[in-house]
Amino acid sequence: MKRKILGIAVLLAAVIAVGCVGTGDPAPADQATTPRAGMVPRFEIDPAWPKVPAKWRLGDPSSIAIDAKGNVWVLQRPRTLKPDQAAMAAPAIVIFDPEGNFIRAWGGPGSGFDWPEREHGIHIDHKGYVWVGGNNCAERALPGLKAVNDDQLIKFTQDGKFVMQIGRASQSKGNADTQNLRQPADVWVLPKTNEAFVADGYGNHRVAVFDADTGKFKRMWGAFGNKPLDSFKCPPPSLKAVPDGPGPQQLSIVHAIRVANDGTVYVADRENRRVQMFTSEGKFLKQFVRHNAPFARNVALSPDPDQRFLYVGGGVDIVVMDRHTLEIVEVIGGPGFLGGGHQIATDAKGNIYVAATGRGLQKLVFKGMVAAQSR
Repeated sequence: MKRKILGIAVLLAAVIAVGCVGTGDPAPADQATTPRAGMVPRFEIDPAWPKVPAKWRLGDPSSIAIDAKGNVWVLQRPRTLKPDQAAMAAPAIVIFDPEGNFIRAWGGPGSGFDWPEREHGIHIDHKGYVWVGGNNCAERALPGLKAVNDDQLIKFTQDGKFVMQIGRASQSKGNADTQNLRQPADVWVLPKTNEAFVADGYGNHRVAVFDADTGKFKRMWGAFGNKPLDSFKCPPPSLKAVPDGPGPQQLSIVHAIRVANDGTVYVADRENRRVQMFTSEGKFLKQFVRHNAPFARNVALSPDPDQRFLYVGGGVDIVVMDRHTLEIVEVIGGPGFLGGGHQIATDAKGNIYVAATGRGLQKLVFKGMVAAQSR
C-alpha cells in the first residue's frame, strides 16, 4: 500500500544550557574504539536539535530508533495534541538526519494491519525493517482513543509498506498466549539469530521471542527466568517506592529491552526499579536494583565493539553502567537536561537521543572519554 509522505515540525522548549558528565579534559578517544579502563563517556546537549519546519506539530515523543545511515526515527503520539493543534498533527513516525534536519514522515492507521491506538516503541532491525508497538488498553479511556487493546507488533519497510503483524488488537489471552502480545513496550532484533525480543510489556509481564521473518513464537520468560504469570491491571500500577531486597519474582512493566551483540539480554523492569540480565535463551544472570530513585525506564548500549556501557534512564538522570558487572560508573545530568526520558537510543558515533513524553526530544552529543569520578 502506498503511503503519503509528509513534512512536519514540532514546537519544543528551547534548551539554552549545556549539561556535561565526567571530569577533566576529554581524551582524544572515539567510542567506536575500546574504552580504556577507568574512563567514561562525556556528553553535551545539542541545543539546536532537531531542526523542523514550523507549520507542523508533534504530540508526545514516545520512542527513538536509529537506522544504518545514522538517521533518527521518532515515534510520537499525534492524538495527544490539544484540540486547537490537532489539525496540524504530524504522522506518527518522523525522521531526522543526525544534524536534526527533517527528512520525511509517515505512519498511522491503514489497510491490512492494526496500527496501535497509543504509540509506544519503535525499532529498526539489521535488515532495515521498522517495528512499531503500542500500549493502549481499553480501560484507560484516554481522550481521542478507541477502547482497543494494543496486543500486536507491526513491521514495515522504511517507506511505510506493511510487511507483517504479530498478534491482533484486543486478542490477548495473557502471558501464556503464543499468538498475541499484550501492550508490548519495546522490541529488539538480534542479527545473528534473526530473533525479535519483545518487552511484553504493560499488560503481560514477560520477554517473548519470535522469528523476525515469519513471526513464529519461539520462547518466553519472566523475572529471574521464571514462568511469567498473569496479573493484568489496566492502567498498570505505578509504584512510589520499592522495598529492600531483590524484588518480586515476576516482572512489572517490562518497559524496554536491548540485546547485545554477544546475545546478552537487558530488560528494564520499570516499576520494580531494576535491570535484569539474561542469556538469549532466558537464563537469568544478574540484576541491579536502584531502590532510592526512579530507574530502568529505558536501556541502550554503547557502540564500541564490546558494547562496554549500558545506559539506563531514571527520573532525573541517565546512569552509565558497566554492562558486564551492572555497576554504575557515571551519571548523566545537569542544567538543560530533560532527564531520564521515556525511551532512549544510541547511534554509531556514541550520541544518545532522548524521547521524553510531555517534555520533548534531546540529543546528547558524545564528546570523548574522561576519567571516571570516584563513586
